[in-house]
Amino acid sequence: MSWLHKLNETYDACRGNEPEGTEKLLPVSHAYQQAHIEVTIDSSGQYESAKFIGKIETAIPATEASAGRVGTKPPPHPLCDKVQYCASDYPDFGGAKPSFFTEYREQLSNWCQSPFAHRKAQAVLKYICKNSLTADLVNERVLHVGSDGKLLTRWTDASNTPEIFKVLTAKSGERDQGDALIRWQVRDPDHLPSEAWLDESLQDSWAKFDAATKSAKGLCMVTGELHANLAASHPKRIRHAGDGAKLISANDSSGYTFRGRFTDDTGFQASGVGYEVTQKAHNALRWLIHRQAYRQGDQVIVCWAVGGKPVPDPFASTLDLVDEPGEIELEPQLQLHADAGQALAQRLRQKLRGYGAQLGATEDVVVMGLDSATPGRMAITYYRELKGSELLERVESWHTRYAWFQNFSKEKRFVGAPAPHDIAECAYGRRLDEKLKKAVVERLLPSIIDGQPLPRDLVSSVIRRASNRVGLEHWEWEKSLGIACGLYRGFCNREDYQMDLEADRCSRDYLYGRLLALAERIESLALYVGGEKRDTTAAKLMQRFADRPASTWRTIELALAPAKSRLRAKRGGAMHELDKLHDEIVASFKGDDFMDDKALTGEFLLGYHCQRRALMPPKATESETAQEPTDD
Repeated sequence: MSWLHKLNETYDACRGNEPEGTEKLLPVSHAYQQAHIEVTIDSSGQYESAKFIGKIETAIPATEASAGRVGTKPPPHPLCDKVQYCASDYPDFGGAKPSFFTEYREQLSNWCQSPFAHRKAQAVLKYICKNSLTADLVNERVLHVGSDGKLLTRWTDASNTPEIFKVLTAKSGERDQGDALIRWQVRDPDHLPSEAWLDESLQDSWAKFDAATKSAKGLCMVTGELHANLAASHPKRIRHAGDGAKLISANDSSGYTFRGRFTDDTGFQASGVGYEVTQKAHNALRWLIHRQAYRQGDQVIVCWAVGGKPVPDPFASTLDLVDEPGEIELEPQLQLHADAGQALAQRLRQKLRGYGAQLGATEDVVVMGLDSATPGRMAITYYRELKGSELLERVESWHTRYAWFQNFSKEKRFVGAPAPHDIAECAYGRRLDEKLKKAVVERLLPSIIDGQPLPRDLVSSVIRRASNRVGLEHWEWEKSLGIACGLYRGFCNREDYQMDLEADRCSRDYLYGRLLALAERIESLALYVGGEKRDTTAAKLMQRFADRPASTWRTIELALAPAKSRLRAKRGGAMHELDKLHDEIVASFKGDDFMDDKALTGEFLLGYHCQRRALMPPKATESETAQEPTDD
């Protein structure tokens, strides 16, 4: 029940204090429905006008039963509802669906005759009792009838189709205009606003009346209240308007689910939850998901502060987290020589310090993951409660520990950690199955939020794809290379790998990576000098090199002979420096490491990437940039 308690606290803290530009929290005893028609009346119930409004999501009063209504006899909403509910003359116009006007009018009358009555609701009741709603809508050409005076279900002229036929859902090729939902405007100068769905006094009036009708009393296990109004059912449509999955459900009257342990299907004997508590909690969760959740199909992961303060997005890349590219991008000359990791840490720390100033060290923060196994049932797949300082520390740790030079495209280059969905695509390809992508993101959650090590198999998969250069498009490989380097660097946290070239690092895998980058540089420069365009031998054999470096290096070195001859003839100075670098790298191998043919670890990608960057020509002038081949 902890998640219900935290969401209930969030609702109380944020209701009325929603950030400017965001939607309002849904009031208790209300639900979102898509309205199609807006009818305007005056305070005495006299009809004024009506218009078609398309499909606009509207907060309307709802009962516990109507909020999740299904079946052949769905219960009515109290005020705003479909034409088949609100219009007593709907059958007179040949309405194909059964009319529920009697039930609708009875419920609205009970509200209007109670101590919690509202003037706008009473005006609507007076109007619908005149039995002219469908006729008024037809006269306004909001609804459409045929030559027989009956509501049309098909429109044959495709060039002049009324708007209402474009938004209603077709069933067996027919669209029943009785499905259009009506919302009300009641013009009353003394009670503004006119829009019934925006009038907070009307919302409070209905919530109080609805609470007074509850008969089930008992212990609320969330608040501890002894005689609370208990919820018989719980809200759905949590992730989106068509979401039918529930987090709490008990509707098996056959006894199959409970196996005789309980005597009824209400769920009160298992866990009693107050009606107001579950309404607030689910409304807060829906609001948070719409504002700031990570989504992947049915999977939703949301992080929020209980007090409503802004929190950093744990699932964003460093570029998206810092917001301004200038905060983390470095000038080319600084990328080669300065400590880019330290510069990143300073800029990231400044950004997170801004969150910390608003959030506070002791503010409660919750991370919650949701997913559904079936269309009707949803589960909490991940749940953590932290303090604000803990969240900021772990987010900072993730973005600094797994940071590397990322090259996603010409417009998106940065120093930092990738987003989880980028890691999933890097590990298994852009066309990976949605279920697999959700599983990868779920497995990354403990690494981001709890500081756990990355799954070893995930790191290995990323490294294998980054090594398979010929199997990927150029920009996909560039992206995979940066992600693989960042993940391996963070995974082997015992090694203090730098983002700049470490000329004094003498490990076998690192040196072999440097050799591969050197070979690629020699051949690419020779191809440029000769006016040729093709892949280098180093690029073609990168995967084989990762599996059998010593034997593959002999093949690459033999293939370099023509390139070296061409450079000695036309770029003698450059070739001399490259030869000298080759000798330095080979001399750095210890013992028999140079002859060892066992597979390389991800460390060779670090050496390759750092040496590749160090060999980029200085971009002193535009003409030199245009003439020299670079990593770009």
